[in-house]
Amino acid sequence: MSLTFHWFLPTNGDSRHVVGGGHGTPATAFGRDRPPTVAYLTQIARAAESLGFVGALTPTGAWCEDAWLTTAMVSQNTEHLKFLVAFRPGFVSPTLAAQMASTFQRQTGGRLLLNVVTGGESQEQRAYGDFLDKDARYRRTDEFLQVVRELWQGRTVDLKGEHLQVEGATLARLPDPVPEVYFGGSSPIAGEVAARHVDVYLSWGEPPAAVAEKIAWIRALADKEGRSIRFGIRLHVITRDTAEQAWAEARRLLDGFDTETVRSVQAGLARSESEGQQRMLALHGGSRDDLEIHPNLWAGIGLVRGGAGTALVGSHDEVAERIAEYHRLGIDEFVLSGYPHLEEAYWFGEGVLPRLQAQGLWTHPFRADAQPVAQVPFAGGGSPR
Repeated sequence: MSLTFHWFLPTNGDSRHVVGGGHGTPATAFGRDRPPTVAYLTQIARAAESLGFVGALTPTGAWCEDAWLTTAMVSQNTEHLKFLVAFRPGFVSPTLAAQMASTFQRQTGGRLLLNVVTGGESQEQRAYGDFLDKDARYRRTDEFLQVVRELWQGRTVDLKGEHLQVEGATLARLPDPVPEVYFGGSSPIAGEVAARHVDVYLSWGEPPAAVAEKIAWIRALADKEGRSIRFGIRLHVITRDTAEQAWAEARRLLDGFDTETVRSVQAGLARSESEGQQRMLALHGGSRDDLEIHPNLWAGIGLVRGGAGTALVGSHDEVAERIAEYHRLGIDEFVLSGYPHLEEAYWFGEGVLPRLQAQGLWTHPFRADAQPVAQVPFAGGGSPR
């Protein structure tokens, strides 16, 4: 089975520096360096498609552009790339969401994947009119996915739940194929929802031992439900021809974090209700020291960015080795990103993917006769900067 790689569409803006934001914190000023126009996001999407990424994740929240609308526009400029659209189930009815997904599938030739984000920050949820607490939001997500799943199977749905109520809900046209559902969460109730409903459980990039524990936890819960779940991981990447070049780039990014921004972002993230976010914060403790928390796993991104805060850093061979290490734990899908997202897609796609292909771990999803691409991303092996 070939590993699956997804890239990221930076709908909060892009830069040669880290663009912060997420989990109740606003996007940092660097997000204005490359605004998230449809034209620029299309550049990234086309590059990812050409390189062999299966899909591209788009985030959700007040800090970025709307994922549904943005991907609908970018999809018209691509042919094969799927879109892993993050959305919050409390903001639209389950019947409307099921209908939107069905329409998206027809208009894109079946290129929608759904990343269900329950919403970890009550303050941001309240800004959208959602006043449930965290556990209640997960119970609502459980009901939401029950309705959506049944609608996609062509059933007429009646539900009078704790948080949602529908009567005679049905879809005139079913999605083909049914979109796969991606989901992440580290709290006990999140695990229960994942076991009942999702196709792919996503973890942020923790050290392998911690990821192995989460896989075992979710797998055991899914077994009780009589279900099988695939596993994915969300990471940034800094990969270069040599380890020295990669770590020099990591240091350059770290040097761009001014002290006040780090302090402000960490203070905001410390208030997060997300257990996953608290696990990310514990990896670095707000300090610039000792950020390599596992060989080639760097926690520096999390100093200024909410959500995924770790990066694989190293030579192409080293990054390929770490990916293989996570795969041995049970990870089959990798959702990756890097700054800037256009250039870093080429560094990874032309540097790491050929090595994984040579090991029999990856094949290009859109070109059955694909040969390994050149392993030097830019003419002369130099930096794109």
